[in-house]
Amino acid sequence: MYQEKYVFSQLVSFLDRNHFNYLVRKYKGDHYVKHFTCWNQLLAMMFGQLSNRVSLRDLIVALDAHRSKCYHLGVGKQVTKTTLARANQDRDCRIFEDFAYHMIEEAQIKRATDIFKLGGNVYAFDSTTIDLCLSVFWWAKFRKKKGGVKAHVLYDVEAQVPKFFHITNASVHDSKVMKEISIESGSYYIFDRAYNNFKELYRIHQAGGYFVVRAKNNLQFQTVSWKRRLPKNVRSDSIITLTVYKSTKDYPVTLRRVVYWDDEQKREFVFLSNATHIIALQVADLYKNRWQVELFFKWLKQHLKIKKFWGTTENAVRIQIYCAIITYCLVAIVQKDMKLERSTYEVLQILGISLTDKTHLRDLLDNTKSQNVKELFRPNGPNLFDF
Repeated sequence: MYQEKYVFSQLVSFLDRNHFNYLVRKYKGDHYVKHFTCWNQLLAMMFGQLSNRVSLRDLIVALDAHRSKCYHLGVGKQVTKTTLARANQDRDCRIFEDFAYHMIEEAQIKRATDIFKLGGNVYAFDSTTIDLCLSVFWWAKFRKKKGGVKAHVLYDVEAQVPKFFHITNASVHDSKVMKEISIESGSYYIFDRAYNNFKELYRIHQAGGYFVVRAKNNLQFQTVSWKRRLPKNVRSDSIITLTVYKSTKDYPVTLRRVVYWDDEQKREFVFLSNATHIIALQVADLYKNRWQVELFFKWLKQHLKIKKFWGTTENAVRIQIYCAIITYCLVAIVQKDMKLERSTYEVLQILGISLTDKTHLRDLLDNTKSQNVKELFRPNGPNLFDF
C-alpha cells in the first residue's frame, strides 16, 4: 500500500473504487467528461475536507500549491475553480449519496460491537439545522428572512457511525422523517421529545423493534398497572394506555411509562417505551446515550466543512455534505483497521497537516503517539470513540 505514496494516496486506498465506478456508470456521471472525472471530484472534495479548507477558492489555491503532486494525489493534473464548481453544480449527487451509504455500511460492519448487551443494535435519531443565507441559497427557504437545510441522522451508538441520513429543507418537522427509517427487528431506537409521532412509533413496534422516547408534558393517559419495588432514582414504572382519540388510533396497544430522576441535572425525565423486558434503569441509560448523536453533529460541524459551502446550488450543498460523511467514515475505518488508540479528532488533525508527506501511515500515527495532539492543534475538541 505504501511504496513511497503520499499520505492522502494511502488514505484513498481504503476506498472501494470499484463500487464508486459502478455508481458513476449507473448514474452516467462521466458521460462526455474528458479530464476531470467523478473520482477526481470526490478526491478533491475529500482533500478539502481533510485539510480544513474554508472556501472553494481556498481549496483551489491549496491544490495549485501542490500542482506537481496533484496527479499522484488522484485529483487530476490540474483543477480549476470553474471546473470543480461546475462539477458540483451539474453532476448527479446520488453518486456521492450512494457511495456515502456504502462507506457507512462498511464502517458499521468493521466497528460492530455489543456494549449494551441487549441483543440488538442501538440507534439514536435526531436532526441538526445548517443555517444558510437566503439571498445566496434561494432554494433553501426556511423562514421569511432565513434559509437552511436539515440533516436527519440515525446514529449507531455502539459503532459510533451514522446508519442512515436524510437531507431536507429546514422547514420539515423532525417527526416527518421517521417514516424514512428502515426498522430492524430486535434493535433499539432512541428519540427526543420532538418525535412523539405515535403512528411511526407503532410501526417500529409492529416491525419487532424497540423504542425509547421522551414523553411530552401534556401526554394524556390512563394507568393500567405499575411496579411497586423500584430501583434508586426510578420514581415510577407503569403500563399505560393513551386516552386521546387520535393517539389511541395511532398506537392502540399499551405503553411503558418510566419516570426517572437525574441527580446530575436535578430534574425529572419521563420516558415512553415498548421494551418491557428490560429494567427501568436500562431505559434511562439508553436515553442518556442519545447524547452521542449530538456529539456527532458537533464533531462534524467543528472539524469538517458542512457550515460554509463551496457552491450555492442545492446539488453542490448535498455533494459537500455527502463528501463530509464519506470522509468521516474513512477516518473511522482507518482508525479501526489500524487499531489506533487515538480519538478520531487526533487522527484527523494529524492527517490534515500530513496529506502531501511521503510517510507510512503507521509511522505517521505512531511517531506522534506520545504527543498531546489536542493541546497542539485545538483545545476542547469533542472526543468521539472514547466509549
